[in-house]
This record gives sequence, C-alpha cells and structure tokens, in this order.
Amino acid sequence: MEIRNKAQQERIDFIWKIANLLRGPYRPPQYRKVMLPLTVLWRLDSVLLPTKEDVIKKHQELEPQDLPDKAVERILKKEAGLNFYNTSPLTLGKMVDAHENLDQDLKTYIKSFSKNARKIIQRFQFEEEIDKLEESNRLYKVMKEFKDVDLSPATVSNLDMGYIFEELIRRFNEQANEEAGDHFTPREVIELMANVLYTYDDDLFNKEGLLVKIYDPTCGTGGMLSESERYIEQHSEGLNIELFGQEFNDESWAICASDMLIKGESPENIVFGDTLGDGKTEDGYKNETFHYMLANPPYGVEWYPEEDVVKKEHEDLGFNGRFGAGYPRIDDGSFLFLQHMISKMVAPPEDGGRGSRIGIVFNASPLYSGNAGSGTSNIRRWIIENDWLETIIALPDQLFYNTGINTYIWIVTNRKRPDRRGSVQLIDGTEHYQDMDKSLGSKRHEITSNQIDELTNIYGAFEECKYSKICDIREFGFIKLTVERPLRLNFQATDRRIKRLWDERAFNNLAKSRKRKDKKAQKEEIKKGEKKQEAIIEALKTLDSSIIYKNREKFMNDVEGVLDAADISVKKTVRDNIWKAIAEQDETANICRDSKGNPEPDSDLRDYENVPFPNDIKLPLPLGYHKDSDLSELLEQVKDYCDQYFENEVKPHFPDAWVDYEKIKIGYEIPLYRKFYDFDQTRDLEEIEADIKNIEQDIVDMLGDITGSNKMQ
Repeated sequence: MEIRNKAQQERIDFIWKIANLLRGPYRPPQYRKVMLPLTVLWRLDSVLLPTKEDVIKKHQELEPQDLPDKAVERILKKEAGLNFYNTSPLTLGKMVDAHENLDQDLKTYIKSFSKNARKIIQRFQFEEEIDKLEESNRLYKVMKEFKDVDLSPATVSNLDMGYIFEELIRRFNEQANEEAGDHFTPREVIELMANVLYTYDDDLFNKEGLLVKIYDPTCGTGGMLSESERYIEQHSEGLNIELFGQEFNDESWAICASDMLIKGESPENIVFGDTLGDGKTEDGYKNETFHYMLANPPYGVEWYPEEDVVKKEHEDLGFNGRFGAGYPRIDDGSFLFLQHMISKMVAPPEDGGRGSRIGIVFNASPLYSGNAGSGTSNIRRWIIENDWLETIIALPDQLFYNTGINTYIWIVTNRKRPDRRGSVQLIDGTEHYQDMDKSLGSKRHEITSNQIDELTNIYGAFEECKYSKICDIREFGFIKLTVERPLRLNFQATDRRIKRLWDERAFNNLAKSRKRKDKKAQKEEIKKGEKKQEAIIEALKTLDSSIIYKNREKFMNDVEGVLDAADISVKKTVRDNIWKAIAEQDETANICRDSKGNPEPDSDLRDYENVPFPNDIKLPLPLGYHKDSDLSELLEQVKDYCDQYFENEVKPHFPDAWVDYEKIKIGYEIPLYRKFYDFDQTRDLEEIEADIKNIEQDIVDMLGDITGSNKMQ
C-alpha cells in the first residue's frame, strides 16, 4: 500500500541508484546531504517550468522601476501562479546541457529563488556540498542522471511526491542506523486516523467558507497534514483549510515546507524548532487553537533536552500552561505532546466553540506505565476524568519502517457525541493486516483499504463486537490502598547479630569527625568515637546470648541497663541502630509499638491493593495532582467502600493488617488486551489424569519394546 504504483517505485529506485555515484567522497550515510536537497530542487524546478518565461519577462520589466521588495514578490508570485518563483533565466536542465560552470550556475540559481523558497533550501545546507561535489568531479555526473527523472506535477502528484520523499528518507535512515523512535508514519495508518478523526463531521464540511485549522506538532515531512487535507477535500467543497506544523529535523522541515510551497500553502505555517521547548527554540504556536490535530510523536525517547522548560512551565503555570497534569518519566515523553495538543483545543460547543479532535499514535507505554499517583498515571487520569478520551485502536505490529513494536491510535476530543459521553471505545485492530510482498525495513505488514474501511465502520457503529469493547470511564480508575501489617521482632545478643551493628549509619557516624580544618582535633574526635563503638559492642556482649527476647521494650530495657553499667550515653538514633541490627522477623513475637501505643508497620510485609472504582463514584474526583492535595473529600466518598473491600478481601487472610489511609492514591490504567482476552475453560482434573495415565502406559509399552529388542540381540 505504501508504493502506489510501479512508476513511483521506479523513480525511487532510480534516484537511489544515482546516489551510488557519490561513493568515494561520501560515505553511504552521507548520501542524504546531496540526494534530498537535489530531489527538492528538481521538484521545484519542474513545478516552476510552465510559467518560467513569464516570470523572467515580468522580472525584467520590474527591475528598472525600483519597487519595494514586497511589491516585487507579490507581483512575481502572481505571475508564477504559485507562492514562490525563481528569476534565473536558467533551469536545471539547461545547466546540465551547458555544464561548463555548473557549480556557479547552480549557486546563482539557488540565490534567484524567492525569499521563502531560499530559506527552505538553506536549511539543507546544500551550497556547502556543491563545492565538494565539483572538486570530486561528481556534480555533473549526478545532475546529468537527475535530468532523466520526471518529477513534474503532471506526472507526480503532491501526494505521490510525499511518498517518494518518505521512502528515500527511510532508506537513508537505515544506512545511518537511526533510532527506532525517529520513524515515519505509514500512509495507511494516517489514512485510518483521518477516517476515524473526521467520520462524524460531514455536517461541518458542508458549510462553505468554514475555516478548518489542522495542526501537527511533530509534522516530519508533512504526511499527516497532506493526508488530512486530501480527505477533507474529497468529502467537502468550499472549505477554507489551513495547515500548521512544527518540526525540529532540518531535512524533514525543509521537505514539509517545500511541499507546502508547491501546494500554494504558506510555508511560514511550518515552524522550525522543538515543540516542547529546549531553551533555544520553543512552541511556535503559543495561545493558538486548532480544530483538528494529528501527531506521531517520538516515543520511547528521553526528554532531557526539554526537562528544564517542561518542569518550569508545570511549576509556574500549572493548568494555565501545557503541562498542568504533570510529566511522565524521563525515558518517554509521549504524553507531553498529547498535553501540548490538548492545550490547543478550541473551546467545546457548550462554551461557544466548535471543539477539537485529536488523533495521536503511541506505543504501549501510555496505556499502563506509571504507578498510581505518578506523573504518567495522573496524566491518564486527567484525560479520562475530563471525558476527553474517545477511542483507542490497537494496530498490528511490524507496521512501521524502523520498528516492529505494537502501536495505538488514540482519539481525544472535547466534543464527544452525546451517546459516547462517559465511555471509551477500545478497538482491537491487531488482526487487520496483510503480509507485504516485500518488506520495507521493519515494515512487514500493511493495512489494506478494505481493512481501513472495516475498522472505520467498527468505530462508527459504536457497538460491542469481537473487535470492539465499550467501557465506562470508571473502569480504568482504581484506588491504591497501602496495607500494613505489624512489626514483630525477636532479639538475641549473639556475636553474629551484634556484628551487624557495623552496617548501621548512626553507629558508624560515631567515629566520624566534623572538624575539617583542625586535623589534630579531627583525629582525636575519631579516636574517641572508635573507643565508644568498641565500648558499646563490649557492653552488648554482656547480655545473655541464650535469651531470645520477643518483646522489644523488654530487650531495650536490658540494653539500657548494660549501657548504664558501662557508663555509656547514646542518642536515640544509635539506640534504634542497636535494636534494628540485633532484630530478626518473628511472627510469634510481640507487636512493636510507638510511643502512643500504636502498632508499627513492617515495611517488608507492606502490600498494596488496587481497588476498582465503585460504580457510583463521582468524577472528576476532588483529589488534586500535587503532594499537598487535601484527601478529606476523597476519603469521604470512598472510605466506606474501601473498608468493606478490605474486610472482605484482605482481613480474612491477614487478621492483624490495617489500611494506612494517609497513603491513599488514585491510579488509572487502560488494560486494553485484558478487555479482549478470551478465557479458555480449564479442563476437568479427571480428563487430565486419564491423559497422564495413557501417556505413562505408552512409555511403559515403548520401554518394553526396547527391552525385548535388546534380548533378541
């Protein structure tokens, strides 16, 4: 499905073959420095060709008039019938035919582009390569071969040109061994996302002149923007579609911007820079909102470069910024991009706006990673409790060029249809694929047009079936209870246990000095501490090592006695070190209690219970997202329910356990595959036993045959 026709594949293969001419002065991972900008240049040259002479003539007329630059640009763009132009009398084909001063002609030609096109080409830094190509006698050879590649709009559509760019970049990425996180979205995945994203919006598309703003914060070469525009144009007439994006990779940005240029869109709408903000570049669309947003952000990628900006915005602005719900763990910033997109949603219909719809591709991590109360869980919670999560579609594996992992399309919106409110639809699309005739990197599977239609229909029907589950949003939430059990210890002053005191910090600190400047005083203090350590050890050895204490208070009374007898005074931290070193767990011992008589918890026996939400729980919950959040309102709603759960599920097994409600937490996870798990009924024990007996008999018979055979020999 990726390569639409044979001619398109032949063009890709031919351009790839041209790259081999660079061998020698360039290593294969460096071919992209030449091949990508040249492909863009030949495409721009082909697009400009029909009006080339008219533009040159008009430019010659305007030169003596000394008009402002902006006026000249406006006139020449109109003459070209495009959003860019080139005033050089040369074309790339003419340069190749003349070829005597090809390097200088090519540089002059590049400088003759309109300002917006020149800015795009400069991002490739191609002029630096022209001298290298000329010096190595490669420039003419490569340009001569390119002349035989027809990239004119009459032959290659903008959509097909996008395929060619992405396939070339994919191959160059493989040569450079780029990370799996830097991958391109297969067009069938984009098509499926667009189908689902726009399914219910036919009534909006019938409004002539309606402004539709589409945004991709990680736009790459612009595939999602192009596919969205194509879909809407096929299903509507007269809409005013504007495309916006941001991209941090030079080559991808240049290709996307050149594509916008050729299509008559504004390349200025493709901002260069780090969407999240890295201190040097920033969000290019602050305070902007969009009707539709699509993204395939890098996942499984650390966000250290953006850490300072993200955390500062979270602390300073909270929910008035982009990251109010928190931030995920540092090794995967996927959820940061979704929060960024949610911050750019248009106001929902109930607040006077048209609302927004978001489609984003994730790996499995955002479904369930992160403990209750963690940043990742809190982000999930924020999205689900606000009833923005509409659908998740599990895709087949091995769909992407540079990674075979499972991926998921999330649909997030602040304008759910009435019948979808309070629910999330989970769709299992993992079986909707066919094997490709020829693998493209890690991509071995593809989703056919019929399968896209089937998944779209499953989404649109909003009904339960083999591939669709409708879940109440409460099904994803749970209450995490900390279950404590009492600390029970015995104590015995044996040499083995007393030696463990040397592993305790406060005891070791007795022989450390804080007097850094006075070396003499430092040595004296250390020596004094060492003597005290030895004295404590000797005092403990006077305890009867045959006695096993099962009461900590009784043991510590005896410890105080031997320390007093030896005239040793110690702080509470050291006393605590003594009983911790000599103690061992003993479920028959007395419970250790604090100064108020309350049982102390045993951290080694601490456990956690994830209690499903009660059906009548009111969302969103009153618990905030910060450490100082007030728990009283939450406990008022759920404590009786949790108490009952504890009495039924935990107390029968551990009668001495209790719940520490000061540590209560709310968690959210999306166990997608669990919802589709088909439980196989366990076989009866009698049936299994009969099978085992039959197998045993078969083994006996086989051994008998072997024994008989040996006797005959």
